[in-house]
Amino acid sequence: MNTKLVDSLVQVVLSLNPEEQALLKEKLQAHRTQPNWQQEYQKLLDVRAKILARREGKPLEPTPEELIHQMREDRTSQLIQACFRYLKVRHN
Repeated sequence: MNTKLVDSLVQVVLSLNPEEQALLKEKLQAHRTQPNWQQEYQKLLDVRAKILARREGKPLEPTPEELIHQMREDRTSQLIQACFRYLKVRHN
């Protein structure tokens, strides 16, 4: 354990004014409440299992991955078209 580091941190915290201490406390509490990625992944797996159970084992069609891919392709096409329209207007 790095006791020197901890002692230094205590000194720094004690040197903060009340407003700064309140901000530090707020940030530490927010950090503690951030979900663990493994817990969130497990929640996703649980939801997936419930969906499959409700669908009697039949997978979603199209798959979520396919939907996301298609939506990204659609959005890319929209952006490209918007850029070309913008360039066409600028040249006229």
